[in-house]
Amino acid sequence: MLAASVLWGTTGTAATFAPDVGPLAIGAVAMGLGGLLQALAAARRTVRAAPRLRAHRGTVLLGAVSVAVYPLAFYSSMRLAGVAVGTVVSIGTAPLASAVIERVVDRRRLTRRWTLAACLGLLGTALLCVAEAAHASGAGGRSVAGTLVGTGLGLVAAVTYALYSWAAHRLITGGIPSRAAMGAVFGLGGLLLLPVLVATGAPLLDTWSGAAVGAYMALVPMFAGYVLFGWGLAHVPASTATTLSLLEPAVAAVLAVLVVGERLPVAGWTGIVLVVMCLAVLTVPTRAGAVVREEVTRPGDVPVPARAPTTGT
Repeated sequence: MLAASVLWGTTGTAATFAPDVGPLAIGAVAMGLGGLLQALAAARRTVRAAPRLRAHRGTVLLGAVSVAVYPLAFYSSMRLAGVAVGTVVSIGTAPLASAVIERVVDRRRLTRRWTLAACLGLLGTALLCVAEAAHASGAGGRSVAGTLVGTGLGLVAAVTYALYSWAAHRLITGGIPSRAAMGAVFGLGGLLLLPVLVATGAPLLDTWSGAAVGAYMALVPMFAGYVLFGWGLAHVPASTATTLSLLEPAVAAVLAVLVVGERLPVAGWTGIVLVVMCLAVLTVPTRAGAVVREEVTRPGDVPVPARAPTTGT
């Protein structure tokens, strides 16, 4: 999960190398081609799991539609509200959306440890948001209307991220191998994004830098990143997965400083420290010596539910 978050955190910096490519094209090439690559890589396992996937076709379709909507909302949010605000709203509020979904649909109780980690992570991402938004405002600023629309799209991205994470986790815990589940959900989502890519993707081919950015987005953060994400979902619930992904905006902020040349105030660095503390709370070994998780798996990608989660640690 953490490795996937690091890869995702590079997308904002990578997109700066293709300034003439619109957010819809970036989102469509990243998740569209990345999703199709996942489907191809998992084709044999997906075929073997086809009867079980058909039995859960509603969950597959929900996940695929969410996969298609997420990148369009996410990259549009960053374009309108800024990279910092768009990333923080989209990723920072996803754990809350995941928690609500799991509480309502799965009746899952949230542990005190998760609550503490989520509070630290949300506070850290909020500090990052405020610090970078203040910097952007001092450098020229954005319209209030654009920021509000971008923030709204960020909330849409958060909900769809939580939904496809939950859908994939539901399929995996239903006995479908993680590669087959992710291949089906992301492959179908990639097909839904192809018309958007055809309509908006011409600028990607106008320059070598645009083509390189498109290839990088599809192959590294989306294909490789979501393969790792699928493996992680076999071991932790969606709410924990989305909380661990709070590392993404921290990585994005550090890369913006080191690569793009942006400046990060003290509040921003404080936010990064809080995000790291959040991750430490979630991943520190328990007394039994295992990373905090609410489900375990046996070899072969078939998860076995652990004892029912409680409100304690």
